[in-house]
Amino acid sequence: MDSLLDEIRALALLIAANGTPVIVAQLSRDRWGIPLDLGWVLPDGERFLGSHKTWRGLICGILACIGIGMLFSLPPGLTAAFALTSLLADAGWSAMKRRMRLRPGTELIGLDSLGEALLPLTLFASELALEFGEIIAVAAAFIVIDAATAQLRHRRWLKESPNRS
Repeated sequence: MDSLLDEIRALALLIAANGTPVIVAQLSRDRWGIPLDLGWVLPDGERFLGSHKTWRGLICGILACIGIGMLFSLPPGLTAAFALTSLLADAGWSAMKRRMRLRPGTELIGLDSLGEALLPLTLFASELALEFGEIIAVAAAFIVIDAATAQLRHRRWLKESPNRS
């Protein structure tokens, strides 16, 4: 039973860290959406991250993960580091997609969520009492949830707005 609780806890942290920025972007109607890359353009003419990764999203994702962690009696420092790791892995993947010249908001189902799940789950496995099989199970569950909600998450941004957290 503890193993299942550990997996649920880890999945809840991933969902909080990565889902909250999307929800907050919707609710804020893109206010305060300062891009993480501050508009930095690389020599190839492409933005480093683009406008979809914002400081608002990073901060809200970390705060939400801390909040969920508190429900599970996890230390705020641990959950903040977990969220930061996940969100930076996601931002790193965004930077790679910019280098591949993919349109902002383009989803590569499975690949988009792989790093943001596996990196924090692996780095914080001992603190979250996760074994290898549990890491794989939680990452797989997160990827399935991410894929199932991709169209819903991106519907508005693909039509209306250049900003997403």
